[in-house]
Amino acid sequence: MERLVSHPPLMIVSDLDHTMVDHQDHENLSLLRFNSLWEDAYRRDSLLVFSTARSPILYKELRKEKPLLTPDIIITSIGTEIAFGNSMVPDHAWVETLNSDKWNREIVLEETKKFPELTLQPKTEQRLHKVSFYIDEGKGEALTKELSQLLEKRGLDVKIIYSWGKNVDVIPRGAGKGEALEYLLKKLQGEGIFPVNTLACGDSEHDAELFSIPDVHGVMVSNSQEELLKWRSENALHNPKVIHSTERCADGIIQAIGHFKLGPHISPRDVSEYLNRKTDISNPGQEVVRFYLFYERLRRGEIKNYETYIASFKESCLQAAIFFHPSGAEKSLRDTIDELSNCHGDKRGKKFWVWVDQVLVMDTTPGKWTVKFNKWEQCDDERECCTTTIEFTSKGGDLEWEKVEQIWSEESDVKDDDNSSWIL
Repeated sequence: MERLVSHPPLMIVSDLDHTMVDHQDHENLSLLRFNSLWEDAYRRDSLLVFSTARSPILYKELRKEKPLLTPDIIITSIGTEIAFGNSMVPDHAWVETLNSDKWNREIVLEETKKFPELTLQPKTEQRLHKVSFYIDEGKGEALTKELSQLLEKRGLDVKIIYSWGKNVDVIPRGAGKGEALEYLLKKLQGEGIFPVNTLACGDSEHDAELFSIPDVHGVMVSNSQEELLKWRSENALHNPKVIHSTERCADGIIQAIGHFKLGPHISPRDVSEYLNRKTDISNPGQEVVRFYLFYERLRRGEIKNYETYIASFKESCLQAAIFFHPSGAEKSLRDTIDELSNCHGDKRGKKFWVWVDQVLVMDTTPGKWTVKFNKWEQCDDERECCTTTIEFTSKGGDLEWEKVEQIWSEESDVKDDDNSSWIL
């Protein structure tokens, strides 16, 4: 978040499963549409927050399964844990806030043993401020009421969340997705980077708290659970800041950005023309997003007049531009662009996606920019990732590519050091 120098125009706070991530969308189309929109229009000055019931462990597993962007902030375990940045640095002040509540895990475990219909979830889901169970179908509502009374008699002040007809989570009263967001907003205000607009996105009763925070826009995606829609009809039906989208998952989030007029809402993936698009010279990150969308579609065999596009991209490279392959090989960037013709359609019929993550632009000297990001390729079940640095210079109001340098990311499953299939 160090890149922020003023109030971010937009902060998106989104649930993951069945909201940002559509598990029925095996091509990940809606998620990839959101990714390119965020990196193109918002990454440089806005904030992306994921708020999930998953533990940090299961969140990391999801990252390996789906083409998720890296959020600025991650709220996990139903709002009981907050972390920042790539390294997921914990917010210790939030931990202390929850410790001050009437909370005792041992008492929770002791009292819940009285209910044979409860089964502890795996160890990954048992956290410092969260105890999670599976429950026999149809027994949730009666049990949560009785358990709440028992824990209150033991001096605890807790929140019991019954969801999906099979999960029971016990957390401190002061925890939860809504409380975590309120805490985060106060923290950002104290740091002078309070967002101009905040959009909360969800699909289940876990997310209901997000839509009760004043001045926060909200979208319940079209595939939301009946329990959440019932909550909306009882609590937010006439609230113009909360909508029920007609689109699923990430597409519903994009729809809400447009509905509330929060900023650009046309994903670059929905634009087929490359040559006539004018890049904002002050934001070379857009050039990066545009190029790698072309690169993906080229290799999928979806662009017919690709020679024209390749010639155009080649012309935007300086004569002496260099490409440093992650294997260590040094090549002419113009020659590398020429070689793209040989890759047309080589991934046709395969599950092949390319996305860029954390596109950050740095002004080096007047008329020069450095753009750093992670560039991902996935073909079927294999993933490759390179940390990529591109140096741009301006000439006559246009951007010119000067240098591309890539090194293998630690997150990459495959490291193609023989310089064969990794193109650019």
